[in-house]
Amino acid sequence: MKRQHATDKVPRISDTEWEVMRIVWKRSPITGNEIIEALLTKDATWHPKTARTLLARLVRKKALSYKTNGRAYVYSPLVKAQQCIATASESFLDRVFGGSLRPMLAHFVEQQKLTKEDLAELSALLEGGSKSSSKKPEVNHGHSED
Repeated sequence: MKRQHATDKVPRISDTEWEVMRIVWKRSPITGNEIIEALLTKDATWHPKTARTLLARLVRKKALSYKTNGRAYVYSPLVKAQQCIATASESFLDRVFGGSLRPMLAHFVEQQKLTKEDLAELSALLEGGSKSSSKKPEVNHGHSED
């Protein structure tokens, strides 16, 4: 039987959909109107019709579920933020760096101004000294031997 990645069943989420999902992950269960209010608080150019279109799209993608409460739609996430981050990270790695982790890490280390603390943390992660890295082996996406 073919083994699937944990990210295989996670929907791909667009940049604007991420904005909606972050609100839902933080405040769920949440009504459509509360989501629209939160979006407008961050950026007054959001249009309610656009937000509702994105909510419907996220429901179709099975990223969100909803229940009706009177005339209100109450949304809850069907996927965890970490699952979507893993999927987006894998997609980025594949698109930009051909799936190879080493050039991506080199790029970020060379292009970013890292503090000594950042370098120490990165070194600990690479050496397997982080408890979180041992819990989430999918983060390296099997490309550590590249």
